[in-house]
Amino acid sequence: MADMDDPTLPFSPANDDPSSPRVEVRRSARRSRTVSARMEQRSDGEVMVLMIPARASLEEERRWTEDMLAKLLAKRRTGRAAGVDLDRRAQALADQYDLPRPTSVRWVTNQEHRWGSCTPARGTIRISHRLQDVPGYVLDSVLVHELAHLVEPHHGPRFRALAERFPRTERATGYLEALATSAGWPDDAGDDVEGE
Repeated sequence: MADMDDPTLPFSPANDDPSSPRVEVRRSARRSRTVSARMEQRSDGEVMVLMIPARASLEEERRWTEDMLAKLLAKRRTGRAAGVDLDRRAQALADQYDLPRPTSVRWVTNQEHRWGSCTPARGTIRISHRLQDVPGYVLDSVLVHELAHLVEPHHGPRFRALAERFPRTERATGYLEALATSAGWPDDAGDDVEGE
């Protein structure tokens, strides 16, 4: 059990990612079941402040820290669109690879088993927020894949010829397979076409 005289204890998430904010855990005897977290900007960098019950075990503290940090970072990324203008990027790729321009492209957080999806009838494309931190060529490969679906909704030879206009498709596919495996995500991550 932590020293109750010092309610703020530093904690490092298990991933030790240097780009992740530091974590400060505050234990409170008044807090019986609830857990909350917030980000704070300080002179020495960003800190996630996690408030938990004083009687929480170290295992609970570790689990809550990882869960709350992941939620706060995902919320922040989707709010800023990870600095990538998906519409502009997709328009440029459509022009470069002679594919139709989409009507809209956006990040979504509800695709746990797909990298991207599209609705050809409306020309809309949705990209999983899990791709916000991948190299540019990987995101471009997924965008070209979805742009190809605007022409051909099924994964047949015509579709493959369109999608493989992007020269790094095979390498990007390998990257995505490795990413899914290392993160423990479902191995069926792919794309989905609506309105077939």
